[in-house]
Amino acid sequence: MRIKIRKNDVVNVITGKDRGKSGKVLRVFPDGKLIVEKINFVKRHTKPSQKNQQGGILEKESPVAISKVMLICNKCGKPTRVKIGSLQNGKKVRICKKCSEMIDEK
Repeated sequence: MRIKIRKNDVVNVITGKDRGKSGKVLRVFPDGKLIVEKINFVKRHTKPSQKNQQGGILEKESPVAISKVMLICNKCGKPTRVKIGSLQNGKKVRICKKCSEMIDEK
């Protein structure tokens, strides 16, 4: 399975408790999960330690399955599927299926 979502992309959650919310991708894991900013918060109970002087309950983002999010296109601003196209020089780019514009611009 090729992962078509990358770090710093903006995605929209399509299922689950955070349905309808959108955020920036902070990290992508090779097993098909990703961490999205301010999505899927969980509470971690931590003990005080040398590094973390104060213990307590911390909230942080938990990984979300890549199948539960859709990429938001930069041009049309809508959640869309992605297809892979190639430029004349042979470089592969991601293309929005709704507006047919390139998502990667470099």
